[in-house]
Formats: sequence, structure tokens, C-alpha cells
Amino acid sequence: MDAQHTFYRFEKKYLLTRFAYRRLQNLLVGRMVQDAYGLYTISSVYFDTDAYDIIRTSVQKPIFKEKLRLRWYGEPGGQCPMFWELKRKYRGKVYKRRIPAQPGNAGRLLKSAGALQEQGQIAREVEWFVQRYRPVPKLLLAYDREAFVSPADEGLRVTFDHSIRWRDADFSLSRGSYGTPLFPDDRVLMEIKAYGNLPKWLTDLLAAEKLYPSSFSKYGTWYEQVYLQKGSKHYVG
Repeated sequence: MDAQHTFYRFEKKYLLTRFAYRRLQNLLVGRMVQDAYGLYTISSVYFDTDAYDIIRTSVQKPIFKEKLRLRWYGEPGGQCPMFWELKRKYRGKVYKRRIPAQPGNAGRLLKSAGALQEQGQIAREVEWFVQRYRPVPKLLLAYDREAFVSPADEGLRVTFDHSIRWRDADFSLSRGSYGTPLFPDDRVLMEIKAYGNLPKWLTDLLAAEKLYPSSFSKYGTWYEQVYLQKGSKHYVG
């Protein structure tokens, strides 16, 4: 996977029915091509305070918000790339900073500063986040992604996330990416990512298909539709 450590972009998210996904996929033929990885699994452990302060702030849609996650590409437990990712969003623009992670260093990082075993500005920012919030692992989110890129626009990327699933315990990498489906149906999350304005052909296509962006967060959706609905007592661990 791309090892780029710092980047920023605009992201637009669309929740699609399975029918809309298949139709849109066909309409992208000739404009975009699947990237070199095909269909692959992404898993992320999200860190938060005991009281879920980070996600509670996020779902209120402030101008600025941030989150920390440990993300790996491929089925967990294998020799797959892992990253600490510090994701910030300011006025709709996403800034992501990440550094390679070593298996087993999550606990060391959360217990003491300087345990990240990495040097540089991004490592210091991650450690600052940990010192400020004292977060703990709260949720694992996994999904199967296929991504498409534009040969004519290097910054344009469209991804489709299938089978979004979660678990709020058992965060060991050796346990794989199993989890409870986030949606009761087979909806697909599409994300369009670009460094600037979307090309006209794409905006015209979305308008013709009556597809409109939504403010959507996987972690936020779980928090509002699962955690809050069932009550916090269920999640005391």
C-alpha cells in the first residue's frame, strides 16, 4: 500500500444501494481503472477516551476534529502494512498523517510517551494526541475495499467499501477482521477523493444518477446507531 506519510484532500461520501453501486461501476468504465490491489481488507482500531469524548465531539460536526487509529491493510495477523494514522478534518478538508506501526506497540505507546519507536514530527504529534486524551482502544472497524483511479487525473480516486463490520472487544490482530455488520442491508459506501475540484464529467454523472454526498462516519454511525441505542452499560469493560 502507499506509504505516503502526509497528505490532504477533499473527500465526499455516498451511501449506495447494491443496484446503484453496480450501475455506477459500469458507468465508470473507460474513465477510471481499478488500482493494482484489487479487492482488499482494511481494518482499523479506533482510540478514544473512556467516555468517548473524541467521537462525541466529532458527531456534533465541529469545524475542526481529529481521531487516532491503528490501521492495517490486508487480513489482520499476516505480514501486512500497519500504520498509526492521525486524521484531522478542518472545514471539509481532510489532513492525514501516518507513520508505520510495529505489531504490539499500541500498549507501549498508550502507557508512556516516547514508546512509539519512531522519530520525527508525525511521531511527536501522535504522542501529543496520546498525552492529551489518554485514549484506549474502543472499536475495530473492517471492510472490503475496491479502489479506482483516473489515468487522466492523478489526484482522483473512487473507493467502494463493502461489508462494513465492527467489534468493540477482542482487538488482537490474530483474530482477523470478523465483526457484526454495521448496516442491516448490503449498502456500499462510496468515497470520492480529490485534491481539488471534481472533474465535470464526474459531477455530471453524479447529478444524472441523482447521487448526493452525505456526512457519514463509520465510527460515528456505530456510536449513534449502536452504542447509544443499546446503552453504555452494555459496553462497560
